[in-house]
This record gives sequence, C-alpha cells and structure tokens, in this order.
Amino acid sequence: MSFPPVEQQLAYLKKGLAELIREDELRERLKENRPLRVKAGFDPTAPDLHLGHTVLLRKMKHFQDLGHTVIFLIGDMTGLIGDPTGRNITRPPMTREEINRNAETYKEQVFRILDPGKTEVRFNSDWLQPLTFEKLIELCSKYTVARLLERDDFTKRFKEGVPISVHELLYPISQGYDSVALHCDVELGGTDQKFNLLVGRAIQKDYGQPSQIVATVPILEGLDGVEKMSKSKGNYIGITEPPKVMFRKIMQISDDLMFRYYELLTDLSVDEIAALRSKEPMQMKMDLGRRIVTDFHSPAAADAAVEAFNREVRQGREPADTETVNLPPGAQTDKGIRIDKLLALTGLADSITDATRKLKAGAVEIDGAIHKDLLIPAGAGTLVIRAGKKWKRITQK
Repeated sequence: MSFPPVEQQLAYLKKGLAELIREDELRERLKENRPLRVKAGFDPTAPDLHLGHTVLLRKMKHFQDLGHTVIFLIGDMTGLIGDPTGRNITRPPMTREEINRNAETYKEQVFRILDPGKTEVRFNSDWLQPLTFEKLIELCSKYTVARLLERDDFTKRFKEGVPISVHELLYPISQGYDSVALHCDVELGGTDQKFNLLVGRAIQKDYGQPSQIVATVPILEGLDGVEKMSKSKGNYIGITEPPKVMFRKIMQISDDLMFRYYELLTDLSVDEIAALRSKEPMQMKMDLGRRIVTDFHSPAAADAAVEAFNREVRQGREPADTETVNLPPGAQTDKGIRIDKLLALTGLADSITDATRKLKAGAVEIDGAIHKDLLIPAGAGTLVIRAGKKWKRITQK
C-alpha cells in the first residue's frame, strides 16, 4: 500500500504529542513504507473510559488514518499487578472477574474512536500467563533493580521507607515484554508512563529486536483544571455518558482549559485553534461541546444537548424530558400535600431533612414560583416542581 510522504506523516503524528523518542528513528521506519505496529496498553481497572483515555485513543487513530497497524492492548495480566505509577502505596490487586468484566466494556467503547476493521485487540495474558518460572527469571534478568528504582514514585517510596512489593517491580518489566511479544515499532502512553515505555525499549534490544519508538501524550486535566481526569476524583467526562450530561460538563470548564481540550480532543490544527482565541468564549465552548458529543453519539444528539442546555440552564425552563409521576399516597394528608414528604418520596430530595433544608433555602419551585411552606392544598391537575437541579411533574388524581 502507499503511504503519504514521510514528512507529512511526521507532522500529523507529532501534533499534540508531549515527547517523541526518537523522531529520527520514527522517520527512518516510516521510510520503510510498511505498516508500523503501534501499541497502546490499557489496564481494565474501571468499567468505563473517559475523555482522558481518548487523548491516547485519538493519537492511535492518527496512526490508523495513515495506514499503520494499531494494537489496542488490554492488560488483563498487568491489571492483576496494578500499575504503581504515581502511587505512594501498593495498589490493591483486582480480581480476575473484575478485570474480565471491565475488559468487555473496553472492547465495546474503544470503537467509538478506532476503526474496528483496522484494530488488533489483544490481551497480554496470551503471552504472560504461559511464562514458565524459568522464562520469568530470564525476563527479570534483562533489567536491574537499580534501574527500576530510578522511577520517581519508587525512589520517593524507598526514601520514605514506604513498602514496595516485589510484584510491583514486575509491572514495568511485564509491560516491556508486551512490546517484545507484539514486535512493536511504536508504543504510545501518557507522560506518566514514560519510564514504563522506555523499559520496553530496552528489553526489546535485549531480545534482539529493534527498540520501539516512544511517543507520549499529555495528561488531560479534569473539569477542575487542576487534577488529572479521573473517575475517582469526580472530575471526569465518561464517553458513554448521556449527551446532555456530557455537554453540560463541557460547559463547566474554564476558558483556558477549553483550549487545552480543543488541542487534545479535536483534530483541529494548531493554527485553527489559535484563530479561535479571538472569538466569543461562550460560543467556542458550546462548539467544543457539540464536537465532543457528536464524536461519541451523533450530530442529532449534539443538537438536542445544545437545545436542552439553552432551555434548562440559560433560560431556566423545565426540561423537555421531565418525568411525570403520580402523587405518592404518603405525601397526602387531610389538610393537603406535605411538600417535604413529597420531595423525599419522589427523589427530589435525599430525605425529609434534606427537603426541609431545600425549602428553607428557597431552592424549591412549584409551578415557577419559589415555595417555602410545608403544606399546599390538594387538588386536581399537575404540579411542576424543581428542587435544585432536579425536576418532576406530579400528577394529582
């Protein structure tokens, strides 16, 4: 097959990279005019992928666009160890059942970005599980403890007297052996994975293979603009979240972070992104939200998300999809309807105590008017109630 000119490929592949080790080696491999084998590994430690993961997936797609072979590696064996990167304590090991369950969801989600017809999905248990003890010892002989302790997190823990389990030292060695088993030309990863990727580069050489090129992508900040995007930190946007939720989360980010997202989560060029800085920030943020929702859902879903945001947030109107429920019997009294009980029984408040707090704070609206009383007269018709950001239509029979 024919490939674009080498310099054109390089320019496309370098966009958004944090570091490329080494560019001259990648140039020489591209000159071979063959599909390069490009790997990125994902340990299935959580059931869902978020936009932070897609920075790496998008770069995989760029290689794919140029005709190269992309390997989506699911680390079902390394997941049993638990990646110690950035951790100051030993990660609790996952069970095989958890890993298998999460791996299945990963396989479904990655093809929202990658072309399934051009993607190899592999599991590193295929070569790590059959390793005999003799072969494992041979693998471990390829790397020294001193070099492993050069890792910042290991160094810090060692100096502070924080335990480092032997199995954690096996993680970068196992990841490096993945590159040997797959004969990788390029391995991609986040900047926090640089050490692990370089281990693979060294181990390949010891096994008589050409050392892989290492390409790292930036770590995407979460909605707070400070911490790495993470589900455990609650600052994430999941790629399977409903369109309306995804769009609304995008609208929460700062203007500065918005351009960071444009750089890492879209295919716009650097010049195109720079030109956006002269435009109105709110519209640019809405355009970003529309792009991201379209990528993971559809243009129609993006249009609906924009319409819902304008209606519910900017205009403060009732959502078009507000749920209608019958008046719970427990909220009805001889004197009328107890609003605190109504809010608690319909999920508009977490409890009667929470409902009372919302009423006192003026956070409850009934038919468009703020309501603070505990009791309202019963009668036929429908009540439209908003408590904070939650809405319900209550039908009285």
